[in-house]
Amino acid sequence: MVPDPGTSFDPRPAVVLLHAGIADSRMWEVQRRALEGRYAVLAPDLRGFGGRAHEPGPFRHADDVLALLDAHGIGRAALVGASFGGRVALETASVAPDRVSALVLLCAAGPGVAPTPDAESFDEEEERLLGAGDLDGAVELNVRTWLGPSADESARALVREMQARAFELDTAAEELSPAVELRRPELDLAALTMPALVVSGDHDLLFFRETARHLAEHLPAAELVSLDWAGHLPSLERPDETAALVTAQLDRVLLDGQTTTR
Repeated sequence: MVPDPGTSFDPRPAVVLLHAGIADSRMWEVQRRALEGRYAVLAPDLRGFGGRAHEPGPFRHADDVLALLDAHGIGRAALVGASFGGRVALETASVAPDRVSALVLLCAAGPGVAPTPDAESFDEEEERLLGAGDLDGAVELNVRTWLGPSADESARALVREMQARAFELDTAAEELSPAVELRRPELDLAALTMPALVVSGDHDLLFFRETARHLAEHLPAAELVSLDWAGHLPSLERPDETAALVTAQLDRVLLDGQTTTR
């Protein structure tokens, strides 16, 4: 059941920030502050990240996002997703398109693109390191791979901390019964007609650059923006520029009378 918009205590349009799979909600600190003056902003930790442990049994991240909206009395929200969080945004929009007013997808994961050699090489090396019990090595591999040249040492330290936490929670989840089981809904990009900004980083892996192009081609109301300075995590590499980009897009589609969220 979609909450009655009239029951909401905050009249501002709602925005949900969905973090990358090597991060948690802390990756959005600068963007969250930039948006809070004009939007009702939620930045949750998804299951298995930051302050939220895994739970036993099957689940869908999309259902968790919708439950979050329900808990806050939000009928519709714009979803801003980075990498894995972009995939979660697409899944949520597919499950409940009437609940999603707009999408901003930053170097998002998504369907329809075959693995590229650079992505396969990363996956193989991470699996090797984790299989050998070298969690520190796996953390450093992620820091090297996913942060572009604009990232400073504080960004690298934060990613190091967030990725180590995700590995810790994954390890703890191995003891749960029934086993954790992530279920993914089917995605039909052509059915997602809400405004969408698709952002790609020129220093990102080829796989994600190809995915951005695929999303921009198949989402009916999408615009593609390529950032020549960005790697995979622009919100941490140039936080203020990313905040300005996201804010400008949301202002355009949410505050200029083109769509409503509540």
